[in-house]
Amino acid sequence: MVNGPADVKTMDLLKKRGFRFKKKWGQNFLLDKNLLKKIVHTARITPGDRVVDIGAGAGTLTRELVEAGARVLAVEIDADLIPILRETLEGTDVRIVQGDILKMDLDELTGRHGLAWPYKVVANLPYYITTPILMNLLENEYHLELLVIMVQWEVAERLIAEPGTKAYGAVTLAVQHYCEIEGVFKVPRRLFTPPPDVDSAVIRLKRRAGRPFDVRDERLMFRIIRAAFGQRRKTISNALLKVSPEIDREGLHAILDRCGIDPRRRGETLSLREFAALANCWQEELVLRAK
Repeated sequence: MVNGPADVKTMDLLKKRGFRFKKKWGQNFLLDKNLLKKIVHTARITPGDRVVDIGAGAGTLTRELVEAGARVLAVEIDADLIPILRETLEGTDVRIVQGDILKMDLDELTGRHGLAWPYKVVANLPYYITTPILMNLLENEYHLELLVIMVQWEVAERLIAEPGTKAYGAVTLAVQHYCEIEGVFKVPRRLFTPPPDVDSAVIRLKRRAGRPFDVRDERLMFRIIRAAFGQRRKTISNALLKVSPEIDREGLHAILDRCGIDPRRRGETLSLREFAALANCWQEELVLRAK
């Protein structure tokens, strides 16, 4: 469903430019003005906010951000969309950058284009690389204060999943480690042009000022998490055997016992707090063995 003349104008512009939607880049544009305004409201945009729009597409969301008073940097990989973006955003001070966000340093990019830190990311992320983009944004410790992103509904379910559920996984824990999930609402597929095969969701992620649990070696913790979820049917005592060559089965059982974790449990039943404790016990064992 498309609302309002502005959306018709965007469709006319796409037709005039002879634009063809490209499946390889997951191009499904949002043209429903009410939904676009709801996304901007979810991002708590106030005049003067600095915002990066990743995968700006035809600029419909970008335009709503500008109308709310934001200073926007629009990043779009498809060179064919750049002239369309320029026409859609004519008369605004939006900075438009063509390129692959995964090959960019977002802090360097925002700084170069005059956006002070911290900034927000508000975006309809391409579904085929949603998780790589999200993890890139979080793991690089950019000066982000808030992310409001459109993702597949199944991805949203994974991000808010509870331990022991089918959707719970490594990405759940990674996002919990870096952010607080503050809001989720579902978006039906019919509101996109062209409609994708799945429904979507908008999620709001607030960057944590610190970590929820003390972890001495974050890389080790995430190595343990990936191993625990790599073979979900295995017990934790079998799944983690190859995390560190120094730790044999006997050593692993000693670590689990020290953490109060039953070796018969499976990885998907452990909370972030338990993984943090496990990583700290593991690191202590490595230090002891190195002496």
